[in-house]
Amino acid sequence: MKITLNVNGDAHPLDVEPRRILADVLREDCGLTGTHLGCEHGICGACTVLVDGQAVRSCLMFAVQCDGSSVRTVEGLAGPDGEPHPLQRAFSAERALQCGFCTPGFLMVAAGALEDDPGLGDDPEAVAGLVGSNICRCTGYEPIKRAITRAAQEQAQAQGGNHGSHR
Repeated sequence: MKITLNVNGDAHPLDVEPRRILADVLREDCGLTGTHLGCEHGICGACTVLVDGQAVRSCLMFAVQCDGSSVRTVEGLAGPDGEPHPLQRAFSAERALQCGFCTPGFLMVAAGALEDDPGLGDDPEAVAGLVGSNICRCTGYEPIKRAITRAAQEQAQAQGGNHGSHR
């Protein structure tokens, strides 16, 4: 089936079998291997990407479902000049990654949440809930929580302290 995936701002016209999952198409057809496949059951979150701004498990979504949609992967987090995203800087500063396998999923779920609610970092319970949506076997989660909070604060400062609303 002919589809066009708009990934990280680039159009990817593709001919894919309707049964292929988005994660496989991103990795194999688009060459974007930052999206990791862990459990392939939607539990671990390593395959999380943003589709039209919403965090989704790309192992549970068919690529054909994304025809014409905007897909953002971890490769699309950095700015146009290559400057790391505040989340990427914060994950490094807070040592919120060890083996790195789960990191792209955490970065993407956090990026989507912070875009949706810039004030998220002011709500420790919301941050904990967000972090609890993915699985990490190395960090103990505390550095990931600190990194998300730090990135939210950095983004708020860059925007003049305007946090937005909480959910």
